[in-house]
Amino acid sequence: MRLKLTHIGYIANKIALDLYNSHLVTLKVPLETIAKIAKDVLEADYKKEVSIDQKAQEILEKNQQEAEFLRADERQLFWMIKKQLAEEKHFLLQWDDRYNALSHIILDSLYNKQYIEFNINKNRVKNIIFKAIDEYSKLHENIQDEIMQKIKTYKRKLLVGTDEYELVYEKLYNEELRKKGFL
Repeated sequence: MRLKLTHIGYIANKIALDLYNSHLVTLKVPLETIAKIAKDVLEADYKKEVSIDQKAQEILEKNQQEAEFLRADERQLFWMIKKQLAEEKHFLLQWDDRYNALSHIILDSLYNKQYIEFNINKNRVKNIIFKAIDEYSKLHENIQDEIMQKIKTYKRKLLVGTDEYELVYEKLYNEELRKKGFL
């Protein structure tokens, strides 16, 4: 799952909570500070991917006539361009590799700033962070389905995209995340 900007705060909170609850790590700063570091790393990664997407779209649009002449699939061309740009910028597109790299960056940042201490193998702590990111990505789609079912049962029908729908969706989403330990 591609990380979305609106989800990054939830993932960052989960990372902080999981580190705290692991009892393998001693936090030297409040949970909010841990979450902020994780959020900053995840947002930087998100922005880098958006930048690559924008550049790929620009290249695709610049070569639109040639693509039409060759009757090429635009989505496939976009993906090929994005893949090449990602390689040039050393940006990981494979999710497991990417989550792993992000976990290392978050851990190194927390450790270098002396926000955390641990007396175990570094990989065990990194795996706590990785698991938080991975669990969220897997859980997100299930939560969406649950929320859609709940909204369908409302007596008053909500139209997708309206302010009221978005408010109800966000409220239900936060409730589900709280139930599942992400908040």
